[in-house]
This record gives sequence, structure tokens and C-alpha cells, in this order.
Amino acid sequence: MELRVLEYYLMVAREENITKAAELLHITQPTLSRQLAQMEEELGVQLFQRGKHRIILTEDGLFLKRRAKELIDLADKTKSELKRSEENLSGTISIGSGETKSMGLLADWMTGFHKEHPQVTFDIYSSTADRIKDRIEKGLTDIGLLTEPVEVGRYQFIRLPGKARWGVLVGSDSELGRKTAVKAEDLWEIPVLLPRRDSVKNELANWFGDSYDRLNLLGTYNLVYNAAVMADSSGGAVLCMEHDNLYRNLRFVPLEPVLSTGAVLVWKKGQFLSPVMNHFVRYLRNAEKALVLKGGKETI
Repeated sequence: MELRVLEYYLMVAREENITKAAELLHITQPTLSRQLAQMEEELGVQLFQRGKHRIILTEDGLFLKRRAKELIDLADKTKSELKRSEENLSGTISIGSGETKSMGLLADWMTGFHKEHPQVTFDIYSSTADRIKDRIEKGLTDIGLLTEPVEVGRYQFIRLPGKARWGVLVGSDSELGRKTAVKAEDLWEIPVLLPRRDSVKNELANWFGDSYDRLNLLGTYNLVYNAAVMADSSGGAVLCMEHDNLYRNLRFVPLEPVLSTGAVLVWKKGQFLSPVMNHFVRYLRNAEKALVLKGGKETI
């Protein structure tokens, strides 16, 4: 498969209409149809279901759409990395991050690096730790800011200082919202939203102990904002780490006994680093050493 044909495919998938896609690609409709037919023949699968006015992707078509986007993103990233020079450093560094207060420190480091190298930009991707690790493995994300627990054996890493407390987002005017801390038994009677990540749920289950089975589970989430909206609507609680974000009608109340989580900055071990990544990693290591000198944490 050629990247050019994958780009054609993504345009058709987006427009759901071959004629419209051909117009946007500045090629004829028969040429585009032939390219798609050859792709289906090469892959041995049906990618579309063709209707009178629109096409619908099959299950195989949806899978190829995801893969095509990843391949094209990786190709664009590779082209960008090959264009830069040592004297005039430029390019884009892809940063994956979960929702953590440690992003504040990383943002300071990114800003400092950009001041030294103004032609370097950052592409920030927000998601769960598992999704970010997957993107690192595929070469789509350069560096991930992950909340623990994280198996760091396959990564180069920096463990960031400080830990975030766990607690609940609950209605500001609710009984729980007026507490200074929340215990496990306080959550038995209200709908609760938990993080989707299995390793985090295991950590929470250990904290709850036997009380875990008594939770009124409303659902799971990957990022907090929409879960907060759900909690506001249901009168329930979102189990989450403490953030600096403010949510309308909600208040963060920490758990008792305290449960806290650290964060690590990781990049793939043993991989070839582009010039811009080499510079950024050196910058991060120097910034880490500066924290150590200030008594921020032990060296790794």
C-alpha cells in the first residue's frame, strides 16, 4: 500500500462519498474508485458498503482507517525530523499526558526549551496511561507523562517530585461536599464513577478493602471532565486525583486515610532519538539535576 493511496482512503472515509472525495483530491471519480478497488483486492477484504448517497465503512474498513491515520502521522513525523539541523533546531515533539498536576512542571520545562529553540513546537495528546504507552510503542508519541502505577522497565524515565492526593468530586452543597475528608463508608449510598484503567482500579480496590464490593458503581471514565458533568447530573461522586481544575457545583474532597499517586516522564528505551529529541532529553536531564540540587528529590 502506498501512503498516497492511504491518504485517498482517509478522504473517502471522512466524506463518506467517493465523488466528493475525488473533487477534494483533484482526481477523477473513476480513478479514485479504481484505487479503492485495487486496495480491497490487495488486502482481500471489503472496506465499504456502498449505498445510493453515501458509503459506510465495514469493520475492516474502520480498522484500516485507524491504521492509515497512524501510518500517515508517523510518515509526517519522520519527514519533519529529517529536515532539522544542529545549528537551527526545529521540529515537533509529541507529548502524551494524562490528567495530573505534574503537567505543570512539564509545561514549565517545555516552555523553557521553546525559549531556547523557538522553532521547536509541541504536540500535546491527552489520554490514559495505557493509550499513551501504546502510542509510544508505535512511534506516534515521543514522551509520555504517566501516573503511577507504571512498569518503567522498558523506558528511560524521570520520576517527578510530589504526589497527587486521591479524593472525590462531589456536589459543593452535598453532605459529602461539606466534609474535610471522605472515608470508604461515606461512598456506599451514592453513585460512583471510577477510572477505567485496570491497574488504577486495583489500587483503589486495595484502599477500599472489603468495602469495594459495596460501592454503587455508576460507570467508568478515562478523562475527568465528562465524568464531572455526569457526577453533577447524578448527584454522585467521581473518584479521581486532585487537579487544579475547578468544576461548576463540585468540590474535591480528599480520601481518608490518604491515598496518593506519583507521576513519571517516560520515553522508549533503546530507540534512535531524532536531533530535537536528543536536545530535549538532555534539557530534561539538566532540569532534573537542578531539582535535585534544590532538594526536590533523589536522583534516578
